[in-house]
Amino acid sequence: MNIAVIGASGKAGNFIMEEAINRGHHVTAVVRDASKLKGKNVTVIEKNILELTTDDVKPFDVVVNAFGAPLGEEQPHVDAGHTLIEALQGTNTRAIIVGGAGSLYVDENKTVQVIDTPDFPDFIKPTAKGQARNLQELRETTDMSWTFISPSAVFDPEGKRTGSYESGKDYLLVNSKGESYISYADYAIAIVDEIENPKHVNERFTVVGESE
Repeated sequence: MNIAVIGASGKAGNFIMEEAINRGHHVTAVVRDASKLKGKNVTVIEKNILELTTDDVKPFDVVVNAFGAPLGEEQPHVDAGHTLIEALQGTNTRAIIVGGAGSLYVDENKTVQVIDTPDFPDFIKPTAKGQARNLQELRETTDMSWTFISPSAVFDPEGKRTGSYESGKDYLLVNSKGESYISYADYAIAIVDEIENPKHVNERFTVVGESE
């Protein structure tokens, strides 16, 4: 498949890009600074996500939004998400969104989200709110195909690639140790699995894995 990864030079984006390449997909990296991908065997589009147009994205089967804003800033996630929605509406290109765990629910009645729990760090709240607003706008959008994938509460860039994960919908998941945990490597597997075999079109899902 022909896949674009926005933010491919970031941590999550790089894992997703490598996973897709290793599975034989043609990947184009959309980054603000092409020099960060020197030595990578990948096509590069050097462009800010806020400048993307329909002409930029419609050649692809799937566009993965792994855009990362500085922690503590809410609006960049909202603006980036809105730009991508406007570019993709009316096209046949699917959007896969790297989301956050803050908007997942921790109770069956869907009254308390992770962001509302006492242990949620204040400095991450603006980012979580921005990602939640992006999810809400996606849910209110018609004429496009999207999937929003929330990691677990602990999202580990150094974690191992176990090759397995469990998935759910809108509730925070825990593994066999009672931990809400997923490595970047296993999260990337879940992303590319969804690209290859769509099971969550126009909805959010989340994944949990085992820590080692």
